[in-house]
Amino acid sequence: MNMRNEIQKELIDAIIPFWEALGDDEYGGFYGYMDYDLNLDKKAEKGCILNSRITWFFASAYKALKDPKLLDEAAHGYEFLKEYCIDREYGGIYWSMNYDGSPKDTTKHTYNQAFSIYALSAYYEASGDSEALDLALQLFHTIEEKCTDEGGYLEAFTREFKPESNDKLSENGVLAERTMNTLLHALEAYTELYKVSKDSKVKARLEWLLDVFADKVYNPELKRQEVFFDKDYNSLIDLYSYGHDIETSWLLDRATEVLGEAEYTEKITKITDILAEQIYELAFDGHSVLTECEKGVPYTVRVWWVQAESIVGFINAYQKSGDKKYYEAAEKVWEYIKEYFIDKRPGSEWFWDLNADGTPRVGRPIVEPWKCPYHNGRMCLEIMSRLADGK
Repeated sequence: MNMRNEIQKELIDAIIPFWEALGDDEYGGFYGYMDYDLNLDKKAEKGCILNSRITWFFASAYKALKDPKLLDEAAHGYEFLKEYCIDREYGGIYWSMNYDGSPKDTTKHTYNQAFSIYALSAYYEASGDSEALDLALQLFHTIEEKCTDEGGYLEAFTREFKPESNDKLSENGVLAERTMNTLLHALEAYTELYKVSKDSKVKARLEWLLDVFADKVYNPELKRQEVFFDKDYNSLIDLYSYGHDIETSWLLDRATEVLGEAEYTEKITKITDILAEQIYELAFDGHSVLTECEKGVPYTVRVWWVQAESIVGFINAYQKSGDKKYYEAAEKVWEYIKEYFIDKRPGSEWFWDLNADGTPRVGRPIVEPWKCPYHNGRMCLEIMSRLADGK
């Protein structure tokens, strides 16, 4: 099997064309919803996370492939973010827009601000448009000034940045005041922003986030990350998020690579090695990776983003350790994706999730505010850059 070339073909022949077709040339941005039966709702809400992630995807695909039409798609997303998603009165990024670009959900969420920084940083690197970098730095300062308390990053706010309940990123029956998920994607965004800006304040906060992951999020006894916290970083639930742990294993390594500080590389690598090994031992069943395990009970539904992140995480572990079991695991997950996750129906992309027997869960949308080319598209780009042609 020629995994790298197959993954590149999936990117160029399937994922890119699918998302190109979702550009809204009338109202801007990208259409926000396609149901399981491939019906496109052109008047559905446009999630700002969705549009940030798509913008990031096309900018990153352009950097890899140098196809001018990809930069055009990234610019299309950038214009929508710039003109509609940014709140001109109170600052920050809204949660979602109506189909015509008017505000729908005016919640300000730290997670959402971070993804816009991620998109703007990538677009700046792809286009050289300094306005995008200026906006990314403005959002960085918005997070630091309005989304923090003495202990770190809070989650959800009103339009005017008054704290409110974090129902959007709380799951499994808990209401979290801090989450590993928001911390992870703030770190991811700051990594991208520091790479393109070399701003000293961004560097300092990136280092702070790495320390938080090492000292508060990572549980050395259970060899996992905790997921939901109160304000004092006390874990609220016995939950093992396999998908986030394998994603974190390579995103933390990427952060230390960009940071370039030996002290942090040494500190973090010890943790990321363990995270990857734990996922291989506990969650990889020989063909796919479980999503999570709550109170000792595994969730058996397979989710698209977990499989995509597992391929990157396993290849990252293989490149660090030289242990072929990780490469072989990545190959097995790719075979599973090809067989079950890639929707063979014309005009579709990947299924959201699958039952344990590999059948798709009927009714789950193909596109919605969280379902986008961020995970599977990024997996393709990472594997293309990490593995030699023909590997």
